[in-house]
Amino acid sequence: MTQQLDSDGRLRHLLTLDGLPKEILCRLLDRAGQIRDTALGRTQRRHSLDGATVCTLFFEPSTRTRSSFQIAAQRLGADVLNFDASTSSTRKGETARDTLRNLEAMGVRGFVVRHAEDGAVEALAGEAGEGTAVINAGDGRSAHPTQGLLDVLTLRQAKGADFSKLKVLMVGDVNHSRVARSDLHALRTLGAGEIRVCGPQALLPQDDTLHGCVVGDDFDAMLEGVDAVMMLRLQRERMEEGLVASLQDYHDHYGLTAQRLTRAASDAVVLHPGPINRGVEITDEVADGPQSLVLRQVSNGVAIRMAVLETLLG
Repeated sequence: MTQQLDSDGRLRHLLTLDGLPKEILCRLLDRAGQIRDTALGRTQRRHSLDGATVCTLFFEPSTRTRSSFQIAAQRLGADVLNFDASTSSTRKGETARDTLRNLEAMGVRGFVVRHAEDGAVEALAGEAGEGTAVINAGDGRSAHPTQGLLDVLTLRQAKGADFSKLKVLMVGDVNHSRVARSDLHALRTLGAGEIRVCGPQALLPQDDTLHGCVVGDDFDAMLEGVDAVMMLRLQRERMEEGLVASLQDYHDHYGLTAQRLTRAASDAVVLHPGPINRGVEITDEVADGPQSLVLRQVSNGVAIRMAVLETLLG
């Protein structure tokens, strides 16, 4: 996707990790690591975005992503405008394009956009004026690039920068997950040694999303010797579509328990993008246990989003 890079190869928008040069990806990870203390409020906030206004333009609900982008922008000195589609002129028929154009006219330079439709954020980026940056905060099932970045940052902090020897297992509803796609793009770019994907056949994509991955539906077998387990949220609406028999059946086959986790490497780590369905895809004992990096993922989200905003707008 060339639209997110300018003619000099610099990042103009962040729309996807698919095809993002490794150099740029690693630079964002490095920057996030450098400013993590500021992200967590342990050091004085930066002023690299003083005078800039960032709008969180969300057409879908969000807790972690929206909150962490807001904190990230404020830590950099920017003003933040929170746009809620449910109370805006979009309910009167205004298009997303016109919404963006009107906010641009008010001096907004950065747009963090979440949308239910695949490709909607890319389309908005195509309408953005010179000097305006658009960041994809999740569109349809296509991409969630900052989540992918924070996931591999968390993994890198735990396992080091060399991914070539890592065995990473992704579990659950990959077919409907934009997080899974961005994680897979990032893991491939960073040269992960082996990527395993496990889930019910009905929840695994049938296109080329899983190219190069070891794919299976036997969770216990796939766990053997892995260095990291990336659990995905079971989207309960899939039960209504008949893709999952029941929550209990899903947990029995694909729920991560402390006993199951013993099949992984002794120092294996557990990640989950949230929100967690406790007792379905993961038990309390694992989610809150010593191998869980779930809360570190959340805190890394602020640092990654600071690095992205600073890179695009600073």
